[in-house]
Amino acid sequence: MKTRALVTNDDGIDSPGLHQLALSVQEAGLDVVIAAPRREASGSSAGITATKEGGRILTDERRLPGLDGIPAYAVAASPGFIALIATRGAFGDPPDLLLSGINRGANCGNAVLHSGTVGAAFTAAIGGVRAMAVSLDVPRGRTDEQLHWRSAGRLAAQLLPLLEDLPETVVLNLNVPDLDEVRGVRQAPFGGFGQVQIGLAEISAGAVRTTLEDTGQPPKPGTDLDLLAQGYATLTPVRPLQEADVRLRLDAYDRINRAGSAG
Repeated sequence: MKTRALVTNDDGIDSPGLHQLALSVQEAGLDVVIAAPRREASGSSAGITATKEGGRILTDERRLPGLDGIPAYAVAASPGFIALIATRGAFGDPPDLLLSGINRGANCGNAVLHSGTVGAAFTAAIGGVRAMAVSLDVPRGRTDEQLHWRSAGRLAAQLLPLLEDLPETVVLNLNVPDLDEVRGVRQAPFGGFGQVQIGLAEISAGAVRTTLEDTGQPPKPGTDLDLLAQGYATLTPVRPLQEADVRLRLDAYDRINRAGSAG
């Protein structure tokens, strides 16, 4: 029996990155189904949100160009919600793998906290489904037609066997440079919040306007940001919702504990 893979994203059902990832995984021999947001849901993290009409979440079956034979669903929901209901069998048999992407833009460093691409993978992993998030680094000024989607999709398919050996709930976060051939693949730690961050351009009555600002700081050597800039694809294993190894000093709160026990 073929491995069943659900492909989703946060850029929306019409994203070329989503289409390429599904095609690459199908070419690798997997049984593929697509379920993605009806419209862009970037920055949604692992949010569980959906638009309901009459208590139902709208799910439209689509025929996507160049993907004949791959069932596709446009869902009025966030990628995290799509991942959640996929593990319950919303799009046929629950998947063995969830692949999220290919995101338009890298998801490096602590910015994965906000990523809908990574959030979908986290949700799947918590639900017992092995998952990989795939993102393509996008230089400024490049159009979708100029980007190396196929290179990123091909690499993601080649790395699928790594998912078999992952500990439970660990997600692989893959970032690929926009190149026809990468210099190699490296495991990399996070590198902060990236070279471009949101700033405030204007604060006025009833409104705030944001802008993207270059930090001007070089990435820390050996991190995902640094290696990606050098032309390497980076892999970072990430585990969601893990308790911190911190011992809290609760001896000062004995009075509260005693009062609770007495009640």
